[in-house]
Amino acid sequence: MVTVATWLSFAFLSGLIMRLIGLPPLIGYLATGFSLSIYGYESNDLLSAVSHAGVLILLFSVGLKLELKSLFRLEIFAGSLLHMAITIVLLYFLLIGAEGLTFETALFLALAMSFSSTVVAAKVLEGKRELRAFHGRVAIGILIVQDIIAVGFLSAVGDASPSPWAIVLLGFFVLRPILHWLLSISGHGELVILYGLVLALAVGAESFEYFGMSSELGALLLGIILADHKRSKELSNALWGIKEVLLVGFFLQIGLSGHPNLDTFLHALSLNLLLPVKALLFFFILLLFRLRARSSFLAGLSLATYSEFGLIVASLGVSNGILDQEWLVLLALTVAISFVISAPLNRYAHQLYSKFEHILIRFESTKRHPDDEPINLGNSHVLIIGMGRVGTGAYDQLKKVHERIVGLESDPVKASQHRKEGRRVLYADAEDPGLWSNLIYEGVDLIMFCVPDINAKLLAIRQVRASGYTKTISATALFTDEIEALKKAGVDYVYNYYDGIGSGFAKNSYDVLGNKQNI
Repeated sequence: MVTVATWLSFAFLSGLIMRLIGLPPLIGYLATGFSLSIYGYESNDLLSAVSHAGVLILLFSVGLKLELKSLFRLEIFAGSLLHMAITIVLLYFLLIGAEGLTFETALFLALAMSFSSTVVAAKVLEGKRELRAFHGRVAIGILIVQDIIAVGFLSAVGDASPSPWAIVLLGFFVLRPILHWLLSISGHGELVILYGLVLALAVGAESFEYFGMSSELGALLLGIILADHKRSKELSNALWGIKEVLLVGFFLQIGLSGHPNLDTFLHALSLNLLLPVKALLFFFILLLFRLRARSSFLAGLSLATYSEFGLIVASLGVSNGILDQEWLVLLALTVAISFVISAPLNRYAHQLYSKFEHILIRFESTKRHPDDEPINLGNSHVLIIGMGRVGTGAYDQLKKVHERIVGLESDPVKASQHRKEGRRVLYADAEDPGLWSNLIYEGVDLIMFCVPDINAKLLAIRQVRASGYTKTISATALFTDEIEALKKAGVDYVYNYYDGIGSGFAKNSYDVLGNKQNI
């Protein structure tokens, strides 16, 4: 218990320091793990269990936001295989030439380093609320294909192998109506959280492990089965806090996996010099499938890491006598450094693209991917950005007095649902710098920003003003300190959510009272 208290204390302090200097707290957790490793601390069964649970819940949450059919898109399936094949060949010859390794050792290491981190990419995309944006769906799809390949490799090379009865796991799709019904009757309190934990940690993970399959794949699949339930987002939000805390254990365990020395650190740094090559390779491969430069850049940057799955592959190599223990420590440090590099880069991904857009856009295909096309607003006079509850309410209210309204939504599923309900809503990512330069919206007199994320909102507003739009912009704010930032970005009117809650509640209640007295 003292050890756990020590880990938690150091993790909190390191995470707080990183947050104060503008870096993600996960960098502090990794630093804590390596620091404790230097002083002789090692991982234990409790930390391993916490770490594993955090990864399972994360993958379950990713599944809740994923469409299974998206994995069969050419840019995802073929793109994943093409990138892995090229990466393995390049790394193999590099390791053979630089280190003089044997064929088997070099191939194992090349394979281990060809994967990208599902945990980091999912966490970064989810934190920026971009999991359902086009580039987010492409990145997650590629990661899932990689994970499936990793699971297949581990099953083929490891001691365990899938049971012939593993086919019965497809029965989860037959049980889908029951799983949906149980979520519907679970309420909105602790029971829905418990239901999510049971599905991720017990039903999905344990059943897959029992049949010799990956528990991570099981958790992901159960999330996918619930993805089209109307309360899937609520379930994901309910699990958010638990998942974030448990993932601290994952990053601590990465840091505690070995005791690196200076030579190991220098080798790890040199391997991380290959990350730009990895990102550029993703960029050009996705361009081959007609994605725009922006989508290719953002997806490639989110995939520019080494993977925790690589450590699992390396561990298998150590247990089989193919790799020495020193390689596992080196890979652990390499993976950790790639996380440290990736986190801040992805935080400023949109700004980086804006800076290099004039160069990157030259490589775009003249033909566009159907999901990555610019859009035309026609003769609309009011544009609403973000068609969640607030945007939908604003649309329905304005529709009573104004006919020419259009909404933009970055989630294609939501956009399609709005159209079925009779609203004119188009699929588009408002943060896309290319969107505002290609959009025809001269007739729009008012743009209303209803997206919840303040950073996404500020970035999009600056892009609108930079594109030459001089008419009225309004935006919502959650906190008082956001109001000034929005006005500096170019907003004419800011509406604070909480300012009108009391007065609106009182007005509606009083109207109800008046109606009752008139009956």
